[in-house]
Amino acid sequence: MKDKVVLVTGANGGLGKCITETLLEAGAIVAGVSRKIQQSDFSNTRFNPFPGDLSSGAGADKVVGNVVAQLGRLDVVVHTVGGFAGGKAIAETDDAILDRMLDLNFKNAFYLMRAAIPQLRKSGSGRFIAIASRAAVEPGPGVGAYGASKAALVSLVKTAAAENGNAGMTANAILPGTIDTPANRQSDPNADFSKWVQPSNVASMVVWLANDSGKDMNGAVIPIYGNL
Repeated sequence: MKDKVVLVTGANGGLGKCITETLLEAGAIVAGVSRKIQQSDFSNTRFNPFPGDLSSGAGADKVVGNVVAQLGRLDVVVHTVGGFAGGKAIAETDDAILDRMLDLNFKNAFYLMRAAIPQLRKSGSGRFIAIASRAAVEPGPGVGAYGASKAALVSLVKTAAAENGNAGMTANAILPGTIDTPANRQSDPNADFSKWVQPSNVASMVVWLANDSGKDMNGAVIPIYGNL
């Protein structure tokens, strides 16, 4: 990973922070993207903050353009941004929840991918890695909009893999179960956290996919479910 330029969305979030720190330890130059992010969020000199909003095509274009202008190129994108809303059956799910899940879990990724792919193709060994969810392939009751939006993300990743392999680019999705983050602990304080997915294990998989070791993985959907 030495000196590869890696864009991480949600870099100062619960999972994104662990992924960013692991990439920095591996020698990468990280462009950390979030609506509110600053240099002081990470002590490593190879970290570069890029405040930005991915909720529109123009916003994603601006973020990618700024990263390439400042750092010279783009080799890897790790997309961790998303959101969860659940608890209601499909028949009880309103339009606002559906729109929110599609915006956070699919449209953000689409806009980012559309902006980043030309740069990743230029790299000759570009990588797009998305954090999806177990619910994308194993949905349960009460997560209709969330699971469908994550399934759409997986479909998008598979399409990007099929379209860009000829340029040496890969696109893969990681499907974690419940991740052991502070926010998830707060939302379910009585859970057995030892059975949840450790962020460090997801981060290790990200580094493996981003590195030369992952060059033969393309269009893969990788489960990391924990012990639930």
